Amino acid sequence: MTIRVLLADDQTLVRAAFAMLVESARDMAVVGQAGTGREAVELARGERPDLVVMDVRMPDLDGIEATRLIAADADLAAVKVLVLTTYDTDENIVEALRAGASGFLVKDTRPAELLDAIRTVAAGEALLSPGPTARLIERFLRSPSVPVAGGPECLSEREREVLTLVARGLNNTEVGESLGLSPLTAKTHVSRIMGKLGARDRAQLVIVAYESGLVTPGTMGP
Repeated sequence: MTIRVLLADDQTLVRAAFAMLVESARDMAVVGQAGTGREAVELARGERPDLVVMDVRMPDLDGIEATRLIAADADLAAVKVLVLTTYDTDENIVEALRAGASGFLVKDTRPAELLDAIRTVAAGEALLSPGPTARLIERFLRSPSVPVAGGPECLSEREREVLTLVARGLNNTEVGESLGLSPLTAKTHVSRIMGKLGARDRAQLVIVAYESGLVTPGTMGP
């Protein structure tokens, strides 16, 4: 299956470089390029890509607002957003995650890592592994603005255990290994948790876990 990618960045050379990189992968194809946030939203609605690689700082409409519009559009529910930033300390990234992004990367990421990130997010996994992302989330997820319908109190004990591990950056296989479950069973639990919480993806599960106090700063990591 080919991952259909939309690139959004206000720098033409950056877009061209990303386009060449994405097209070099056999399992990916660039379906559009946008130079502004508003253009990114319009192209997302027209092309229905699997994933949008979204820069934070763009003219007309910034990447956060563009992400929010894409996430709020029911017709684009299957579209994932991977946000790019110049610095891994960019506080706007938390707002991008709250807006509906499934993760972020810094622009100096190595080419192979960018391709792996696209595959990860397109497959439904949040790019929230331990490292700069974990430190950023721990530092800035403080204000109560969870973009989900419920809280952990509606979950079973097992589901709370699964949510805790997801919030610590574990994928389905790692969650299963930690709890003695198969990867498929772990995936089923994650899907049920997302349904109960009204979460768009795993990134929002991380946010609700932090803001509800289920996971606290300093506990990120397996």
